[in-house]
Amino acid sequence: MPQKEPLRFDELLAGARHSAIHLELRDFYAVADEADDYRRWRETGERDVDPTSAYWAPWVAMVRAATARGVVVRRIRIVSEPVSDYIKYEHAGTTVNAAAGEEVRWLPRHQTVGLLLPAVDGWLFDDKRLLLNHFTGEGQWAAVPMELRMEPDFVKAYADATEAVWERAVPHAEYKIR
Repeated sequence: MPQKEPLRFDELLAGARHSAIHLELRDFYAVADEADDYRRWRETGERDVDPTSAYWAPWVAMVRAATARGVVVRRIRIVSEPVSDYIKYEHAGTTVNAAAGEEVRWLPRHQTVGLLLPAVDGWLFDDKRLLLNHFTGEGQWAAVPMELRMEPDFVKAYADATEAVWERAVPHAEYKIR
């Protein structure tokens, strides 16, 4: 059953001991905290890639703290090709994710055939805690944006799917936008 306690991503990441893996499945997100940066990128083609900027610094600090503890932080993006403008925007900023210590891979959606994929994005912590991320059809956070799941069979199924995607995905340095 889902947990009813308040969810704090920063606390879940701070509590991770071995791994934190993010599976992203959407071709577009419209979350408020990146709206200004995305709009600027669309207007100018310039993306904030300064890890010390107000936009990136909190994220970079969290990831660096986790990796300093020995936590492997991985991000996997499943994308449709040709990619959306939003995915081009994400790709342009991934240099900061990598510089912070994340391992990032990309998997074109047409290469997922044969994989059993979760229906929603999620963060998997130490293969024990799964934070599901719920979005509206327009890419905004849903009314209940997150759901923490810890049932061993449920979490294992998500972890197995995520690992299968990771094995097939292309490292960021090798993935070319199409």
